[in-house]
Amino acid sequence: MLALEPEIKSLIIETMALEDMAPEDIDPTAPLFNEGLGLDSIDALELGVALQKRYGVVFNADSEDIRQHFASVRALSAFIAENRKQ
Repeated sequence: MLALEPEIKSLIIETMALEDMAPEDIDPTAPLFNEGLGLDSIDALELGVALQKRYGVVFNADSEDIRQHFASVRALSAFIAENRKQ
């Protein structure tokens, strides 16, 4: 799980075009939305598509757990580690 964190941070930076940010600038436990990294719902959609393409994971938008999966880089890492297609 922790091994995925740098990859996910890089993917967030690439997908969101955060050119002035480095992976080490993102706290893996900080919220991705609102007061944390400041992403919004459109960013979540773009990030979800990028994660699906890279890791083969599928996010169910109707799931009550979706907010938990996108809570932080660490939460995304855990979800991907459990659900990725090999």
